[in-house]
Amino acid sequence: MKRRVFLAIGMGILAAACSPEKKAEQKSPPTEVRLAVHKSFDLPQPLIAKFEQENHAKVNVIKVGGGGELVNKLILSRAKPVADAVFGLDNTTSAKAREAGVLADSQPASAETDAPLYGALAVDYGYVVINYDKAWFAKKRLALPKSLDDLATPAYKDLLAVPSPATSGPGLGFLAANIQAMGEEKALAWWGKMRANGVKITPDWNAAYYTEFSQNGGARPLVVSYATSPAAEVFFSKGKYTEPPTGNLFLQGGVFRQVEGAAVLRGAEQPELAAKLVQYLQNGDVQKAIPEAMWVYPAVKGTPLPPSFKFAEQPQFSNNPSEVDIQAHRQRWVEGWLRVVEK
Repeated sequence: MKRRVFLAIGMGILAAACSPEKKAEQKSPPTEVRLAVHKSFDLPQPLIAKFEQENHAKVNVIKVGGGGELVNKLILSRAKPVADAVFGLDNTTSAKAREAGVLADSQPASAETDAPLYGALAVDYGYVVINYDKAWFAKKRLALPKSLDDLATPAYKDLLAVPSPATSGPGLGFLAANIQAMGEEKALAWWGKMRANGVKITPDWNAAYYTEFSQNGGARPLVVSYATSPAAEVFFSKGKYTEPPTGNLFLQGGVFRQVEGAAVLRGAEQPELAAKLVQYLQNGDVQKAIPEAMWVYPAVKGTPLPPSFKFAEQPQFSNNPSEVDIQAHRQRWVEGWLRVVEK
């Protein structure tokens, strides 16, 4: 009798384990969490897969133009958010996103960082500067410009490509640095001279660097990019270069420290999973991957840098207005710039 009781109990347990409800639970599909990013976002797939496995999730990465376009898209779609979380807010746009009601009131706790960001968790930072093509300048025997004013002279006509501050985070950062150093009136007057001197404006950083820059087959030997771009050129050359073929110009009024971060969006369909994803971008493995994935510095303190970053020269200064000043004056700055440059 006892054996039959045990057998019956065992069969009951087995039946429960094999029940349709249990099978359904075991085979439930992963929960989708949507991450809106700018088009330069590039995190190794194994790291995304690790988050998915650990959280029984499916990360849907939605790329939306440049940094400025990304925030504008989030604002336009705030009634029905296109994502649960965002990566690509920076210190020119995060306050705008927060004041527009795009970000959730409560954000997850942040790790200790070298670069705090208003309203979001800092993930990386870099320096927006002017890059130059070393071979082009050597061939032309043209001296490098020593100031922004030099760039507006005939010797440098048609040489510079800049992403638009109306649609690009780096472009807006560069404009903010100009204004911080020169003052608004003088900075816009300088842009008027640059327009007359043939400056090329592109919608975003990708177009400026990969289409217009002479190092990548374009016609412009000067481009607003990042101080880490020369290190990336060596890394991706696969042994062709042992020294960077490009260099940095650290000109007063032309250096901006850009901080990028992530945040949960208001109205997220999966707010808890979105919070975990935002925090995951500060995870040690992710932070260690960021330098050679997106060619910026990891924001979390103590993260080691790869050997390739020996070519990532850091400026000794930056021309940064505060985030409060950028938020208060950004619209006027951009509208003034548009009147001068795209009239």
